[in-house]
Amino acid sequence: MNTSTIVIVIVVVVVIGIILGLIFSRRKKTEQLQNKFGTEYDHTVERLGDDKKAQKELEDRQKHVESLKIRPLTEVEHERYLKDWAAVQSKFVDEPGQAIIDANHLIIEVMQLRNYPISDFDQRAADISVKYPSLVTNYRAAREIAIRNMENKADTEELRNAMIHYRSLFDELLKSDTTIKEEEKLR
Repeated sequence: MNTSTIVIVIVVVVVIGIILGLIFSRRKKTEQLQNKFGTEYDHTVERLGDDKKAQKELEDRQKHVESLKIRPLTEVEHERYLKDWAAVQSKFVDEPGQAIIDANHLIIEVMQLRNYPISDFDQRAADISVKYPSLVTNYRAAREIAIRNMENKADTEELRNAMIHYRSLFDELLKSDTTIKEEEKLR
């Protein structure tokens, strides 16, 4: 073999190596995002119609949420919101439609207190999907039921399901591992 043939073979091997590296890197990135976001990954791909666009959006969501400086609740705030939730939940028996409205408002209030932007539902859902990807589908479903409730089109079973969906998100937003001790806040 002459020198030029060896150079060509090496270049071809290097190019093939680079291509394979890019393919495996992309697959790994896809797997990581699928594992992190679960069904939200599929939802985003379906909505955008393209894997690359969906991956870019999910990565942008992560960067956005990292920039928000989400803060934990204090113990006092945590206890207050637990009491507020108990009041909303007890209202469900006599006024299920109003309880759904109140549950939604309570979640928005907690999100705002923790430094999530709250002005737009789609942004709230996107932000929630980063930390709570398994709950965002339920959050969207609860919102759809809440909209039907405002149009007087939701039945009691749908309202019960919305309350369950809101409760699961509320519980995650209030988890004890996200609270800080009041003493630490004062330091």
